[in-house]
Order: sequence, then C-alpha cells, then structure tokens
Amino acid sequence: MAQVVEDWYKQMPVITRSYLTAAVLTTVGCSLEIISPYNLYLNPKLVVKQYQIWRLITNFLYFRKMDLDFLFHMFFLARYCKLLEENSFRGRTADFFYMLLFGATVLTSIVLVGGMIPYVSESFAKIIFLSNSLTFMMVYVWSKRNPYIHMSFLGLFTFTAAYLPWVLLGFSVLVGASAWADLLSLPIEFPLAITGVDINGDFF
Repeated sequence: MAQVVEDWYKQMPVITRSYLTAAVLTTVGCSLEIISPYNLYLNPKLVVKQYQIWRLITNFLYFRKMDLDFLFHMFFLARYCKLLEENSFRGRTADFFYMLLFGATVLTSIVLVGGMIPYVSESFAKIIFLSNSLTFMMVYVWSKRNPYIHMSFLGLFTFTAAYLPWVLLGFSVLVGASAWADLLSLPIEFPLAITGVDINGDFF
C-alpha cells in the first residue's frame, strides 16, 4: 500500500506535487501547533508596513481544519491540478505556473479591493486565507476546458463537467464550509482570458 502511494506521489507533475506537499505540510503543521496560522494569513498592513511578504504566498497554503472539507479540497487539488498540468499544459510547466500565479494575484486583488468598498468591506475582511479559492479556480478552469465529460458525484447522480464547480459549491455548503471564498474564483474567467489564458482552449 505504501509503495502504491509513493508511486502515485512520484508520478505527479512538479507543480501539482509541490503545491500539494506544501499545502498538506502547512495544514498539518498548524493542526499540530508547530506553525501558527497567525503568521500565515493575508494581512495587507503587515505586508506593506512590516514587509511580511510571505503572507502573500502562505495564505494559499493553509486549508484551516483537517476535516472532510479539507480532504475533499486535497482531492480536488491532486486531481484537477494534475489533469490541467498533464493535459492542457503538457510540456508547458512555465505557462501553468504563470496561470496559477496570475490567478493568485487576481484573487488577492479582489479581496484587497473588496475590503475598501463600503457595505461589503466587512465580508471581504473575513477572507484571510485564499487556499480554497485557488483550488476552486483550478476546478473551474478544468471544467471550462472539458464541459462535456460525464461525471458522477459519490455515485448519487450524474452531470457534465460544466456543472462541477456548482456541485462542489453545494457540497461545501452541506458540510458547513463557507462558500464565499470559493465564489471569488468565478469572476476570474475574464482577467485570465485577457492576459493570454484561454480557459476554453489553449494558452496563447
């Protein structure tokens, strides 16, 4: 069994393997109180005034509680990030890294700008970790590239991949997780497209 897991892990493409490893180690480290989440969350004031630049990265690595929602997000990350890197971005690791980097930048910008808008600033201020959002973005991009693939959710019902983000969004709500952070990744389609990432086709 251990050999099977090791082989599966080694066969992952480099970016998927690196991100999955960093996310699991960070979340486990916080659960064991080896790492403090207070040193990881997104805080614009600390980034600008105290030059804690690492927060722009670490907030994408911590997935909060190690519960059912965490396990599903790890599965989504391992599966759909891997599928994108191996298929849509085969042989173009730099392009795939650019897509993730740009997506992370857009998500961070949405939260920062939203925090300055009256009436909604309080809601955006509560979003201090964007790991779920980035994972959901990869699921969304994969579903847009493969909209006609037939899928099954836990064997309960079937649907096409175009509806996968909405199915997963509904599941997050059912298990008690906040869907607000996941929803942030949906407006990302337009900025990805205008910068060279055609989520319905190829990277150009």
